[in-house]
Amino acid sequence: MYAAERQQEILRLARDGGRVDVVSLAEELQVTAETIRRDLKALDRAGLLRRVHGGAIPAGRLGFEPDLIERESTAADEKDRIAKAALAELPVEGSVILDAGTTVARLAAALPLDSELTVVTHSLPIAARLADHPGLQLHLVGGRVRHRTRAAVDAWALRAYGEIRADVLFVAANGFSTAHGLTTPDLAEAAVKRAAVAAARRVVLLADSDKHGQEHFARFGDLEDVDLLITDSALSSEDAAAIERAGTEVVRA
Repeated sequence: MYAAERQQEILRLARDGGRVDVVSLAEELQVTAETIRRDLKALDRAGLLRRVHGGAIPAGRLGFEPDLIERESTAADEKDRIAKAALAELPVEGSVILDAGTTVARLAAALPLDSELTVVTHSLPIAARLADHPGLQLHLVGGRVRHRTRAAVDAWALRAYGEIRADVLFVAANGFSTAHGLTTPDLAEAAVKRAAVAAARRVVLLADSDKHGQEHFARFGDLEDVDLLITDSALSSEDAAAIERAGTEVVRA
């Protein structure tokens, strides 16, 4: 099957089912997952599909933003590997900011109970996971809570991040690329992420490879603002090299 024929079939499946995922498409069309990702990128650039976590949706559903439960179950194995690799970036003692995001939440869940850190977060689920860690100095940033992500946003959150300077930020993004930077669907969440980036000496982006090349409505920084990207092994060597040439170290877990 030629690429154009395969992409037409992907488009048909997406329109019939409302969504397609990389793994199922690769099995059905008997090609690699990387080939499917390239097809989805091409269809996204053409405005026919919109890439989302793990697959794509028809372009007519551009307002779609997965809720927290759906995002927690997407690319679970990849997120676990990313979180495990991120443990090596924690300071022995010091302060960290944990952004709202399901991969960052997995890092929080993996923190040893004897960790002695100052942790700042605006994520209610992350704060709940860490509340029983006796060695942590846990600070929960307040504000209006977005129902979809359980993250605090708006003026209170922005003011809090303007008053601190942390050693490391572990940040999440819905999309990242050298061309379009770091993006997320919501302007209020983008503003808080931007403030968190400014509040940290070192920025570590935790993002699975399906988010590479995705572009969402609200931009909160350049990829150059990120010191280290930790992603999964499905990010191609060519894409990883391009990101590193732009100044960001890449770890593929």
